[in-house]
Amino acid sequence: MKVFTQSVNFSADKKLIDYIEKKVGGLEKFHDKIVDAEVFLKVQKTSEKENKITEVKINIPGDELMVKKQCKTFEEGVSVSVESLKRQLQKSKEKKKDALV
Repeated sequence: MKVFTQSVNFSADKKLIDYIEKKVGGLEKFHDKIVDAEVFLKVQKTSEKENKITEVKINIPGDELMVKKQCKTFEEGVSVSVESLKRQLQKSKEKKKDALV
């Protein structure tokens, strides 16, 4: 699966990009037909500590799953997003199975 990472208004370091690819790549265990994934990283200019916004979009045939999380770190945002996407992918797979029956 191809993982596209885009950081808005800053440049993400290699370690963060590797972490994202590893975590998002693990979603292939839950759905075998993932086309690609797009990850958007943004830093919001606020006084709050939770100013890192992580958006993960997964493209599967006939559908698109999207999660947006705001956390203290991008790693935490990616982790929480991936957990949420696991549930969405499983639901999507269940729906397809039910449709076939």
